[in-house]
Amino acid sequence: MIRQSKKGAALIREVAQTEVPYGTLAIWFIGQESVIIKGDGITVYVDPYVSDFLEKQHGAVRTYPAPITPEDIAGADLCLITHEHADHMDEGTLPLFHAQNREALILAPACCKEPLLGMGIAENKIGEAENRRREFFGKLAVTAVPAAHEQLDTDAEGKHRYTGYLIELNGVKLYHAGDTVIFPELIDLLSEARPDVALLPINGGDYFRRESGLVGNMNYREAAELAVRIGAETVIPLHYDVFAANSEKPGYFVDYLYERYPEQKVHVMARGERFVYVSERAFLRE
Repeated sequence: MIRQSKKGAALIREVAQTEVPYGTLAIWFIGQESVIIKGDGITVYVDPYVSDFLEKQHGAVRTYPAPITPEDIAGADLCLITHEHADHMDEGTLPLFHAQNREALILAPACCKEPLLGMGIAENKIGEAENRRREFFGKLAVTAVPAAHEQLDTDAEGKHRYTGYLIELNGVKLYHAGDTVIFPELIDLLSEARPDVALLPINGGDYFRRESGLVGNMNYREAAELAVRIGAETVIPLHYDVFAANSEKPGYFVDYLYERYPEQKVHVMARGERFVYVSERAFLRE
């Protein structure tokens, strides 16, 4: 049985106690594509994968323990799920997330609804992430962005199975890509949105990983080029270190940007790190 950890509880206290001035966002990196985002008193979890369920059920061993456990999670206002894969929609985390954050909505693609209900999530706390629809949760605006986890898959009703999210909070626009490769529609949509911060997977994909059942994403070169093309001020790599068989070196990503686009801001987050993004809007005065 997973128990609340001292280290994890300390991180959650840090989230609760962090005050984020206008024009800034606080981001905590939890591993894989799991992040916590806070701004203007609102705390958002994206793809919280912090349990050992996947290891117990499928033998998928993490290269390092998650910085928090499911029991640690408290104070959440919203949870965004990008797709149904178990390292994103974690059956070991979400039931406890729901039990400990009863008012928090879980927003996910339509195909995730039945599995979430099967985890014991209340139906009125499951929202559908409809691509390109902008939704408001108090001062927070969330737009679901199409994602192609190698391809633009749809369910039986023609709704996208994979999504990313454009988050507008506290005067900052953040894009979390989820799992995706690059396709023309994505470039056009993000070029128009011009996010301040882009969180992009860099693990790539290849024949041998696909042969093992691992679906691919953009690689580090593509992620770097995408960040520059869409005008993201700061880019943060994700999805590169939790599973040894599906990893990449973030240093390659940094080197590529430094050699070709030395003015592009990039930040590689340490495990459990709090990174505070500061935009130029933080210094504007009325």
